[in-house]
This record gives sequence, C-alpha cells and structure tokens, in this order.
Amino acid sequence: MSAATDIDRSPHLTAKSALFILAHFSPLLLIWIGFSWQGVALCIGSYALRMFGVTAGYHRYFSHRSYKAGRVMQFLLAFLAQTSAQKGVLWWASHHRHHHWHSDKPTDVHSPKQHGFWWSHVGWVLSGAWDETDRERVRDLTKYPELVWLDRHHLLPPLLYAAALFAIWGWAGIVWGFLISTVLLWHGTFTINSLSHVFGRRVYDTTDTSRNNWLLAIITLGEGWHNNHHFFQRSTAQGFRWYEFDATYLTLKVMSWLRLVSDVTRPPRHVIEKTIQNMKGHAEGFERSIRERAQAIERSVAARADALEANVALCAEEMEEDLGALGDRTAEMLQEGVDALDQTAPSTARR
Repeated sequence: MSAATDIDRSPHLTAKSALFILAHFSPLLLIWIGFSWQGVALCIGSYALRMFGVTAGYHRYFSHRSYKAGRVMQFLLAFLAQTSAQKGVLWWASHHRHHHWHSDKPTDVHSPKQHGFWWSHVGWVLSGAWDETDRERVRDLTKYPELVWLDRHHLLPPLLYAAALFAIWGWAGIVWGFLISTVLLWHGTFTINSLSHVFGRRVYDTTDTSRNNWLLAIITLGEGWHNNHHFFQRSTAQGFRWYEFDATYLTLKVMSWLRLVSDVTRPPRHVIEKTIQNMKGHAEGFERSIRERAQAIERSVAARADALEANVALCAEEMEEDLGALGDRTAEMLQEGVDALDQTAPSTARR
C-alpha cells in the first residue's frame, strides 16, 4: 500500500496477532519449569545479542548503510537480526526507509503524532496493511541473492535459534532464552517508533518529533538518541556526545578493530558543535524561562500581598466600625438599664 492514510486501523484478530498475544503469556510457563536467576541471565543475554542484531544489522547497516561489511558478515548480521522474529531484512529496511522519508507526516508508517501510541507501537505491524515489501526502496540489497532468500524464509532464523537454545538449555532455553526474551525484544524495538517520538529532549530542530531519551538508549543499546539520529542519519554512532552511551556503536568499533566491519563513523565536528550550540541555547532558554517564571511568581506574590494588605485594612476598618457600633449599642443598653433601675427605685422605697 502506497499511503498510510487509506488503511483500516481498527484491531483485527488474525493468526499473526493471536500468536503475538499468546507469546505474552509465556511467563506462565515458569510455573512448569520454575524460576531461576540463571534463566534471567539467559533472557538478558539473548535479548542483548538479538537487540544488537536489530540495531547494528537491521537499522544501522541495512536501513542506513552507515558502515561497511563484507558479504559473509552482512549475511551473519541479517541472520542474527532475523532471530528477533521481526520479519525479513528487506521488509525491515524498506519500511524503515519509508519512515524516514515521511517521518511524522500523515503518510508515515508508524507516527504517534499522526496515528496514536498503539498504532505506532505495534498496531501497524499486526494490521497486515504493511506485510508487503516495496523492493524499489531496497534495490541496493536485492542484488544479493542470499539476502533475498533469507528475507523470503524469514521464519528460519528464529526457529533455528530456538532449536539451538533448546539443545543447550532445554525448556529453560525456550522459555527464558527465546519466548520471554523475544517479547521483551519486540517492545524494546517498538519503543523507538512510539515513545522516542513523544518523551525526551529535542537537541536538534528536525522536521519531526524525534527525541533523545537516555532510558530508551539503555534498553535499546543506543537507539534512544533518536533526535540525534534523525538529524544526521549517516553516522554509525547515535550517541553524539561522550556521555550519550551507545553500546551498539562501541561494539561495532571493536569489531572494526578486528577487521570484521569497516568505516564505523561518528558525526563530523560541525554536527557536534551544533549540538553544543543547541544545548547552550536550550540551557539559556531554560534559564530565561526559570527567570521569567521567578519574576512572574514574584509579581504574583507581590500582587497577592497587596491584595491581602488591602483586605486586612478593609477588615480592620469594618471591625473598627462594628466595634464602635457595638460599643454604642452596649452604652445604650447600659443606659437603658440604669434608667430602668432609677424608675423602679422610688416604687420600691414607697413600699
């Protein structure tokens, strides 16, 4: 489908969505196999390994070609990425490129601004509207027959991965290493489409709503520096500053030292300097905002103090008038009492 504006976004129960929902109940299998910290470690390790496949493979290599790899390494990256059970390498790269070309426009595949959180997070994947792959967007990848074959058989890598986990760790490998890990991996990946366009800081004034989010950067091995990425997509590194931790970039850098990949890049100096300038501008804007807010509070407090002083003066004046009236009334009542006593005194004396 060529446009994201003419599709049915209402939820439908299909075989794909049913399996997706069913996978979320996989933790119930722990009742059968039991909880163990070794299983938790296996889950985390499997998550991190395959998240690297998604971030280094699907995203930074196949979608953006931000570094170079030989055909063997290219195939291994695609295979590892597809163990995430997020369809094939051509499908993933094609739709991600579409996202960047239409980011946060009505035609964007998964824009929370245009279509809401649920659709941007997972609805678009489950809808079936985007099951097809536009190969015109990935002509640089379709020239490799091994990638075309792998994309066509996209279920093979996750099934082989699950079988390997079962062979090594038994049912703990399936439950912890594959099922639970895969569910976490899905949502970790999906947060970049949804949450990183809603929550976080905007360092660069891009044409979309992309944001930097340090928490998402941790759970996605560096993908959370999303505003950086949308500003300068050619950089392998997405954490532009030293404190922006990017585990995927650091791993690829080590791999480049081992000559497994090459041309692992960081953004040029002018991009970094623009980051500093923008951050200074944001800091100055924040300081100005705080100062203006403090001045507004000071004016508000002064106005309230003046109003309170006026109210107190008015109350004091009213109380003074009331007390004066009360005093006059009391004096009148006392005088009336005295007069009454004076009148009753002669009659008492005559008796």
